[in-house]
Amino acid sequence: MIVAIADTHTVVWYLFRNPKLSAGARQAIEQAFRAGDQIGVSSISLAGMVYLSEKGHIPSTAVYDLIRHLLDPQYPLHELPVDASVALQMPSIGREEVPDMPDRIIAATGLRYGVPVISRDGKIRASRIQTIW
Repeated sequence: MIVAIADTHTVVWYLFRNPKLSAGARQAIEQAFRAGDQIGVSSISLAGMVYLSEKGHIPSTAVYDLIRHLLDPQYPLHELPVDASVALQMPSIGREEVPDMPDRIIAATGLRYGVPVISRDGKIRASRIQTIW
């Protein structure tokens, strides 16, 4: 069962065990793992990671590492598509609330699945979207 959606920074920091990942975020992911649940990762985050690697902000292998993990059914992260059901949730999140399109898609994915978003993003956290950080 999907119990939360991780934004792109959360995924990258979890994948690379970066200390910037908050204790609350790490605990939510690890608790899901222990319970046999999953944390959703929007496919927009995969595209975002390609962009970050092209800019040299993350290792060029990061996307491949994540995909390899996503293909492992024992890994707590699970890819979720950007589909019509997510697009239909986007108008519920105003552009003035969350202006960045990838962040808005991630927030809409949280609404679509009725779960919190694990994010440090101030705009997502200030919106009406339930968050964990």
